[in-house]
Order: sequence, then structure tokens, then C-alpha cells
Amino acid sequence: MINKESKNLARLKRHGRARKNLSGSSVRPRLNVFRSLQNIYAQVIDDTTGNTLVSASTLDAEFKGMSISSGNIEAAKAVGQLVAKKALDKGIKAVVFDRGGYIYHGRVKALAEAAREAGLEF
Repeated sequence: MINKESKNLARLKRHGRARKNLSGSSVRPRLNVFRSLQNIYAQVIDDTTGNTLVSASTLDAEFKGMSISSGNIEAAKAVGQLVAKKALDKGIKAVVFDRGGYIYHGRVKALAEAAREAGLEF
């Protein structure tokens, strides 16, 4: 049986391998996704300066107004739309997608597709 520590260690290894080739710039920042059991987080990061330009999560005040559980696919779609709206407001149209070592499925896929539909290009 695989425990949580070894699953997270495998995810971190996958993320490290992806991050060798993935880097965000000021022209095309990186859209990073982190998911926990109860929440999902998205950040748009400029790796050249190390600054987070935009962030959104199920813990944001904008999300509190919605009557959606915070750990499901509908919540991930809402966070994807929210991060895309904030990024477009700051003039960011194109990003590099960093799935954080997670499989492109479920909540991660829902967040990415919602961000694409809201206008982000990646």
C-alpha cells in the first residue's frame, strides 16, 4: 500500500522534472496549480523576478459568495475563471501552464479549461 508521503514525493519529483524545462517570463508568465484535499490554488508567476503577479484560490473573498463546495471540479472551474479574469485585468494574455506534478485530469484539467475559456492562452 502506498502512503501519502510517498505519493507526494513522487508528485514533487514529477514537478521538479517539469520545472527544469518550464519557466515563466514577464512576456509569458507561469500559471502554477496546487491542489489540496479541500482547496485548489492557482498563481501566475514571473520566474525572472520571482514575483507572483496574480493569484486565486477557493479561499478568496470572491469565491466565498458562491455556493460551491471548495474541493470539487465546479470549484476548480470557478478558480480557473477567476485567475483568468484577474490576469486579463493585469494585461496578461498568454501563460505557460504548470500542472505542479499532478496528472492532467479532474480538478487540474477543469481549472485549465476554464482559464482557457475565460481568455487565457496556453
